Amino acid sequence: MTATELRDFLAHVNSGALIEGGSEHHRFMHGAAQEALRILAQINTGYRTPGEVRALLTELTGRAVDESVTVFPPFYTEFGKNLVLGKDVFINLGCTFQDTGGITIGDGTLIGHGSTLTTLNHSIDPDRRADMTPAPIVIGGKVWVGAGVTVVPGVNIGGGAVVGAGAVVTRDVPANAIVAGIPAKLIRETGFGASRH
Repeated sequence: MTATELRDFLAHVNSGALIEGGSEHHRFMHGAAQEALRILAQINTGYRTPGEVRALLTELTGRAVDESVTVFPPFYTEFGKNLVLGKDVFINLGCTFQDTGGITIGDGTLIGHGSTLTTLNHSIDPDRRADMTPAPIVIGGKVWVGAGVTVVPGVNIGGGAVVGAGAVVTRDVPANAIVAGIPAKLIRETGFGASRH
């Protein structure tokens, strides 16, 4: 994978353009997955110090990962190059991020163990099922995503929000909201103002 190929692919998916099954973009995505799997094998096999995990995450994402970031392996992603981690992010055991469509996690956010973030939707037309439409996930600062949460493509979670364990988040979550359930629904506000985030 060259820097130009990666830049072109990221421009394509970050515009929300379709990834057609069998296309050049589709082949590139599958090729890039092999590099991600190689790096993840290093992260997830044997013990790695927190610094070693961050160094491998820097290689995986292609951007510096702040020394305040903590990721507890095992950690899984199929791409890596469209993942942005803020400062003081904590990702617990066994999380799966499908970041091809773009995942951004704000400063001070906690992701509970076993959570899944997905950014690609397949076509509902069975003859075009391999086609994928990317849609980014953006999680604000100081969010707490509980254990076993699933976030679907295109969702934004506002700063200071809390997502209850086991929730399936199918639409945007306002800042400082507490949501839970399947699909996730507003339970109440946290009671803390936006000025704290």
